[in-house]
Amino acid sequence: MQFIKEKQNRVFIFLAAFFLTNAIVAEFMGVKIFSLEDTLGISKFNFHFFGEEIKGFSLTCGVILWPFVFIFTDIINEYFGTKGVRFLSIIAAVMIAYTYVMLNLAIRVQPAEWWLSKSQYGPSFNFEHAYDAVFGQGNNIIVGSLLAFLIGQVTDVYIFHWVKKRTGEKYIWLRSTGSTFISQFVDSYIVLLYAFYFAYRGTPQQWSLRLVLAVGTVNYIYKFVMAFALTPLIYLIHGAIERYLGHDLAKRLKDEAARGPA
Repeated sequence: MQFIKEKQNRVFIFLAAFFLTNAIVAEFMGVKIFSLEDTLGISKFNFHFFGEEIKGFSLTCGVILWPFVFIFTDIINEYFGTKGVRFLSIIAAVMIAYTYVMLNLAIRVQPAEWWLSKSQYGPSFNFEHAYDAVFGQGNNIIVGSLLAFLIGQVTDVYIFHWVKKRTGEKYIWLRSTGSTFISQFVDSYIVLLYAFYFAYRGTPQQWSLRLVLAVGTVNYIYKFVMAFALTPLIYLIHGAIERYLGHDLAKRLKDEAARGPA
């Protein structure tokens, strides 16, 4: 097929596949909450924000992959523009929602008796309960996560182009890392505000606004550090794409992408 033979199409397919895979997998990794300090074998940090004490970095495993999602957002933005990012973001949101629907269907079917009784973890372990606990995330988390993802993507795209219009081809780190800093800031608070504040408004489960802001701030500190630490990766990916496409084709794609939001 001629479509597959064209280098820019191959690059877009690879970037799209990596972007979508990371976005979907991050949703389900996020069920597990891990301790950053215990993982690294260091003493716990204590934070005091908005009158709340937060002991240590207790983070969703989704934060392992989300920085890569935003990095690849910027790479796609660089070569395929706003339309490319918008197209993939909509597909990602639809696929994440579709995946949750299919998982809910899987949760509701009746398990085979032999499957329940063949646990390698001992007779007291219940596969069905474990499956439901891991994949049966609450609707509030799902909706909050999708809102945060879409709003974060839109923010990332516009900040990226705003910086690039003012700096041109220079300062890749500024437009990529800078847009990630701001979009991750938005992402960190929206999911918590919806899932734990607005969705439970007026109920005992509702978090205080101070707690939402405190937890969101701790999450953002981690994301900020990770975005900064991954800056060299942006240059490595840019370099690999430039070498594969060649100077002329790469420049043409970037010039077309730089026309900005449409």
